[in-house]
Formats: sequence, C-alpha cells, structure tokens
Amino acid sequence: MARIAFILLCHKDPEAIIDQARRLTRTGDYISIHFDARGGKETFEAIKNGLKDNPNVAFATKRIKCGWGEWSLVQATIYALEAAEAAFPRATHFYMLSGDCMSVKTAEYMHDFLDRNDMDYIESFDFFTSDWIKTGIKEERLIYRHFFNERTQKWLFYQSFWWQRRFGLERKIPDDLQVMIGSQWWCLRRRTVEWILDFIKKRKDVMQFFRTTWIPDETFFQTLVPHLVPEHEIQTRTLTFLMFTDYGMPVVFYNDHYDLLISQDYLFARKISPEAKELKKRLGDLFAAKGIQFKISNEGRSLFEFLTGRGRDGRRFSQRFWETESSLGRDRELLMIVCKKWHVAKRLVSQIKAKTDIPCLEYLFSEENTPLPDLGGIEKSLEKRTRHRRAWVRMLLDYFETDRMVVCIDPAGLDLIRDFYNDRSGTRLLEIECEFSDEYLTGHAKRTGLAGDQTPEDALERLLPTIRADINHEGDRIRDAEFENYDRISQSKTPEENARPLARFLDISEDDAREIVSMHYLFSD
Repeated sequence: MARIAFILLCHKDPEAIIDQARRLTRTGDYISIHFDARGGKETFEAIKNGLKDNPNVAFATKRIKCGWGEWSLVQATIYALEAAEAAFPRATHFYMLSGDCMSVKTAEYMHDFLDRNDMDYIESFDFFTSDWIKTGIKEERLIYRHFFNERTQKWLFYQSFWWQRRFGLERKIPDDLQVMIGSQWWCLRRRTVEWILDFIKKRKDVMQFFRTTWIPDETFFQTLVPHLVPEHEIQTRTLTFLMFTDYGMPVVFYNDHYDLLISQDYLFARKISPEAKELKKRLGDLFAAKGIQFKISNEGRSLFEFLTGRGRDGRRFSQRFWETESSLGRDRELLMIVCKKWHVAKRLVSQIKAKTDIPCLEYLFSEENTPLPDLGGIEKSLEKRTRHRRAWVRMLLDYFETDRMVVCIDPAGLDLIRDFYNDRSGTRLLEIECEFSDEYLTGHAKRTGLAGDQTPEDALERLLPTIRADINHEGDRIRDAEFENYDRISQSKTPEENARPLARFLDISEDDAREIVSMHYLFSD
C-alpha cells in the first residue's frame, strides 16, 4: 500500500505546523519538515519539542534562510527530501506541501489513488514554447546569472541583469537538458526521488546552472523529472488544487468552501486562510475518516471565473486599426436577436428563414461550430470572428448578396452589441425574454462547467440564485443601454402581443410576424 512522505516547507506559526504534522502522520504516513532559518531558533525548538515523540516526523538535514525566487527554496526542498528518503525507507511517494496546504480527501482515498496510478505527478511544460510565464522576464531567467533577490535587493538585481545584457554575458543551458516549467507542488515516487538525489551528486554542472537561475523552484524538479523518467510515467499535473486571481495572487479558501474543495479532483488544496478554523477542522477530521465516497464534479476553476467575472463591463478584445476603420456599409442593416436560451432563438430564426428571404445566422460569436459558409478559413476560428467582427459580418453580407441579415447574440455580449451600434450601418435589436426554472438553471450550470453531475444539491441551491441574478443583470444592462430600434418579445405574452415588436424588428406585416411567433413550442425547454 502507498505510504506518503510529505515534504513540508514552512516559516511561521509553530502550533499550526505541529497540528499539520500530527494530522498527516496519524494514518501511518510520514513528514519531513524544513523550517526557514529566518523563523528563529526558539520557534524551531518549539516545533521539535512538540513532535519529539512522533517517529513519523523527520527534519531537514540542514536549515537555511529562504527567499522568494531564490535557489534557497530548492535547496531547502532537497535537504528535506534527503532526510525523508533516509528516515522513511517504507515511504513509496514524496509529496511537496506548504504550511498553507490542507488535505481535501481522506488518507484512505489518497493511498488507493496512488496505488492505482503508478505515476509521477508534476507540471512540466516546455519553458520556451509554452505560455506558462504570463508576464515579466522569460528567457532571461536562464541565460543570465541571478545573484540577488528581486524583491529585497531590487536595485542590485536589475543592475546585474542590465550589465550582463549590455556586455553580452549570456550563458549556455546544459546541452542535454530540455528546461521545463510548472508548479512547485508535486508528488513523486520513491524511485524518482532516488534518481534525482543521485543526479544531484553526479551533475555538478547542472546544479551550478540552476543555483543562479531566477525562480528555480518552478524549473528544477520540473526539468529533472522528465529528464530521468519515461514520458508515459508522468502525469503533467499537480495533485494540489490552487487558483490565481487576475492579479497573479493565490485564491484563498474560507469556511464556506468545504463542499467545493472536496468535490475537486485533487488530494490537497492551497491556500487555506489562517482564519478558516472551521474549514481546517472539517478537513482535518475528514483526512482520518474511513469509507467516504467522494463525488467529483471538478467545477472549481470555472465557477471561480464565473463568480469573479460578474458585473464586469468592457471589451474582451481591443480593436485593431483595420477593424476601427471597417464598416458594414451605410446602406446595410444588421438585425440582432439577443436571447440567453439559445435553443429559443434558434427556433425563432428557423421560422424567420422559412417565412422571409432574410439570411439568418445563429450564435456566430459564441459557438465554434455554428453553421457558416466557407469564407477562406476565417469562419473556423471563433476568436478571429470576434476580433474582426465588423469585417467578418461585412464579408457575410457580401457573400449572401444582401443588405439585411439576422444574427443571434448572447446577452453577455454587450460589447458586441455596442460595437455594431457604433457602426454607421443601420442596427436593430430584438430581445427574447424567457423564464428560467431551477431545473433549467441546473442544466445551464452543468453545460457551462459551473457544476457537474456529482455536485451536491445544497451547493446547487446556493449557486442557482447567483446564476439567476447574473442572467437578470445581463438583461438589465441591455435595457439600461437604451439602444435605438430596440424591441422585446416575451414568454409571458401571447403570440398576438409578440407579433407587433417582431414585425417592427423585421419590417414585415403583423400577420407574417404572428405566423412566425405562433410556434407552440417556441419557448419550451
């Protein structure tokens, strides 16, 4: 059976460290602790005294002072790994943790998971071709030597950097290494750790290279593991659930995140708030439990993006110069149907196509595979359609040899609507107002990744009011914009009442409009 040696890097809160070590070792696993030398001798002695009677606890072979972005973080990890490998010969896996991490599954579940999957778990993406690094220096992390800490010695860091660049003091990456990058939270098998420790002793050139790279905790193990281990034995992912905000800061979890965390396809989560006492207790009790069945819905990231994105206005893409100058044409008219229930809009469009000669297209800015004519390949990319929206619609008008066209737009696309209204062409807008049952909203949450088949009912009950409010908010924003030539049909009105606004929108007779909206299943789910 799998037995885990946890590798814990920490620098504060001795009571929490003692609690974490006791919790993780009470089911037969082990822990090796490196406590930052900056934390003080007395604090470290308190930790040692609190755990002195626990045979499943070891301490790093040496304590050093650690700094963000420095080699010291990797060296501290190596010291803790060396101690764990020597002290715990029965450990089958080594799992990297911080003091802010907490288990989100039972030890029983973790052992079974690792027994069933004989793999190393570590993010390792190609340093140069991946987009893992979003901002800041990239290649310069490797080809220049970094002796100073960017956060505490900023002036020296950048002076050293610019002098090396000015005088061309670039260095070579070791020839046999493909540098990889990824999260520092990994889980490795014993054989892999033994290979790494042996490699460290033999390859002084590689060690010297990484000692002066910038942020090596994101590249050192991530490079060595695929260098030493066959590709088919590596899962390029972390088993620790973590998310980052738009500002690059880790998302912090609180007491009300328990249901979300245990339903993710991960073994641990980071970062747990120090104030989340109830969450820590519940997760701590869960770790030692037996016979728990977990329903994995794994909607955490999409749910976070949805909730943090609510209420934001503005463009997703900035305009290019050719888009700013493009126009549909002064004598042309774009008819936009806005509806959150896409199937309702599509039914209406099918009737419009059957009863009129107006070309109609469905959600061409929302659906990758919406039916479109062949226009040289641009129609295959949803991003290109959106980025070059006016030029794209002008091409469609030319293709259909028409001056009028109907398109469907999701209510979330307010920026699209505004952009087309800013064009010198004519523009009309028809909103389809629908009713949303809890059953429909549940299906919507699952279709969009906000929930899964295994999401608990109580979690859904808390989520549905937020989704309903978000949909209502999108409709309110469109009405508050006070667009000209705006009409609305509604599920709550009769075909006779809906015929009048549809007739104005399409510029057809009310009799023809009534025939279009009289479809008995138009609003059915």
